[in-house]
Amino acid sequence: MPDSLTTNSPIIAAYRAATPGSAARAATAAELFPSGITHDSRYIEPYGIYIDHAKGPRKWDVDGRCYVDYFGGHGAMLLGHCRPEVMAAVHAQLDRGTHFGASHELEIRWAEAVMRLIPSAERVRFTSSGTEATLMAVRLARAFTGRPKLIRFNYNFHGWHDHMTSGHQNHFDGTATTGVLDAVAGNVLLCDQNDEAGLAKLLEQHKGEVAAAIIEPTGANGGKLPIDPNFLQALRRLTAEHGVVLIFDEVVTGFRVAPGGAQQAYGIRPDLTTLAKILAGGLPGGAVAGRKDILDLLDFQVTKGAGKEKIAHPGTFNANPLSASAGIACLRIVAETDACARANKYSDDLRRRLNEVFEEERVPWAAYGTFSMLELFTNPEREPVTPTRFDPLQYSFASLKGDRNAGVVHKMRLAMMVHGVDLSSHPGGVVSATHGEAELEDTVAAMRNSVRMLKAEGEL
Repeated sequence: MPDSLTTNSPIIAAYRAATPGSAARAATAAELFPSGITHDSRYIEPYGIYIDHAKGPRKWDVDGRCYVDYFGGHGAMLLGHCRPEVMAAVHAQLDRGTHFGASHELEIRWAEAVMRLIPSAERVRFTSSGTEATLMAVRLARAFTGRPKLIRFNYNFHGWHDHMTSGHQNHFDGTATTGVLDAVAGNVLLCDQNDEAGLAKLLEQHKGEVAAAIIEPTGANGGKLPIDPNFLQALRRLTAEHGVVLIFDEVVTGFRVAPGGAQQAYGIRPDLTTLAKILAGGLPGGAVAGRKDILDLLDFQVTKGAGKEKIAHPGTFNANPLSASAGIACLRIVAETDACARANKYSDDLRRRLNEVFEEERVPWAAYGTFSMLELFTNPEREPVTPTRFDPLQYSFASLKGDRNAGVVHKMRLAMMVHGVDLSSHPGGVVSATHGEAELEDTVAAMRNSVRMLKAEGEL
């Protein structure tokens, strides 16, 4: 943001005044990290907040200010921060050891928990992150089918490895992003989400070449562009007809939208599923789950007996005891309580209340989303909108989340933090099962006050 806007904005001035401790730490971090950050989504001008501790649905920064949290550990904290059962499990494991360099009981119990919940899981392989999980899923699909190409859907996010970069934020023509080989990008086919005819045409054009199709089953980038459930059904049918491995990327949706993820909620069985975030109860961890015959390509005995080359998969922290202990405790709660349903219900209430604020304040914005995900439509095309009747399926991704009003979104996020609410960068966020009436009222009040601050600056 230009210095003149930073200097002259009362919102930015209020943010700076409220967060001197974060400003000091950001200045130090700028000398250590590129852009002073360790994750792209934490980048915000003039600087982001630095958090000291968190509990339940709230977190506190280094200046002692409390925030209703909608980052939710980038989606990992369905049960809220410092869930007692999860913390107790991790504390107990700390006294027994953090890494054995050997197999252990907890990895078995963790895999059993995954297989009880995820409908398509016949076998499981743990990784250390969601990016690693999607990388392994693609490799498995290519080895299983003997085919080179991968179908992806525009704006969907599947991590940052080479096959997943074009068509997410840019390079929608399929060309390679910086640092990625043209040969890699050339084996990725991009398709529009919800376009059944386009998908069918792509599969026919590349008949016998496509190993896999991967999708976020609630829609692009955590649901910013919602999915049409009918398209998921068509995707399952078409991939099966063409012998293409269907991968559901449930890194965000797994154990969140329902205990068995989006595949349970929609009643669709993919061939492979990638998992992370909630899987490990707030610690690092990922997994690929799915058909036994596909995951058998990781099996020493099966591949040897079949005369096939085994896919190599080391990984220092795969299924490490700390992540396993947290994951077991977390998935037990997901399985035995209504945590998913509570988060979904709060999200419904939050979206409804925010849309009432937008109508009352005569702001052509809208809150939308599915299950326990929140998205905010800030109307980059400045179209007439009735918030309480908003249908995101009628809009393109550019219309929903275009950057024409990036300055307004930026100030809105800062204003919300001034009023004690931390939204993610979309803008939007994820909800935990611990968000309740107090958080709802605080969020609604913060949005109303933030909208009024934006009006006072002439931004709305």
